[in-house]
Amino acid sequence: MGTPEQATTGPAASWAGRMSGLAGSCHPGPVVAVTVLMAALAVTAGQSAARCVLTAAAVLTGQLSVGWCNDAFDARRDIAAGRRGKPVVDGTVGVTEVWVAACTALALCVPLSLACGPWAGAVHLTGVAAAWAYDLRLKATAWSWAPYAVGFAALPAFVALGLPGQPWPAWWVVTAGALLGVGAHLGDVLPDIRGDLATGVRGWPHRLGPDGTRLLLPVPLVAASAVLALGPAGPPGRWGVAALAVAVVVAVAGTVLGRRWERVAFAAAVAVAVVDVALLLLRGTGIA
Repeated sequence: MGTPEQATTGPAASWAGRMSGLAGSCHPGPVVAVTVLMAALAVTAGQSAARCVLTAAAVLTGQLSVGWCNDAFDARRDIAAGRRGKPVVDGTVGVTEVWVAACTALALCVPLSLACGPWAGAVHLTGVAAAWAYDLRLKATAWSWAPYAVGFAALPAFVALGLPGQPWPAWWVVTAGALLGVGAHLGDVLPDIRGDLATGVRGWPHRLGPDGTRLLLPVPLVAASAVLALGPAGPPGRWGVAALAVAVVVAVAGTVLGRRWERVAFAAAVAVAVVDVALLLLRGTGIA
């Protein structure tokens, strides 16, 4: 199939096709999901309309940079594994173009994050840096879970520190974010474990194996919901109990169905995150 550049450039590649390829190579599902959830959390936390837009823009550019970095760095490995369905592999966009997009998004993310406040910006950029470290090195090590935990914990902290007075986030919302990150890592990697092993990638889920990863997946997801339901002062209330019950059902269903359709496991992680943000909205519990 040739090198990534040989496979993805040529006179037949139209501008519209390259734009479509860039959109597809940013991992649009996770990018949209994380951005929308953080925008909703910003609204729930009480940020002003202008600050909510700024927060969403910072999160969007950070997520775009991470997604593009992932596909650009993995291009040769994906081609070697014959992993169809990725724009760089299919020849829709060139790997250099994806690298340029990743660096451009990262350059935009820095001022957007810092515009939310120095502490908020520093925390968010730490999470983005952890995600880039995952893409460039840590995904192939036993520490592959750590960047996800740091990155997801940084997101609610970023929202809290962006509030007036820059309050520190509550321990339980940061802990829940880290646990959701670990669950997202397990669900995201699960469909690719066999192909990754063939190209020498041995992250934490790869060492657990497909079955071990799938069976472990509900644990951090349910634990995150339990922390959000039980962590704030006072009783969990009916919404806390309901959210925890739904999270258990969704997480377990993702594990069971993931045996046949492995992408369902990641969808379950996103669904649990949606339930958790809805819990914060319905209970009106502050995150700081």
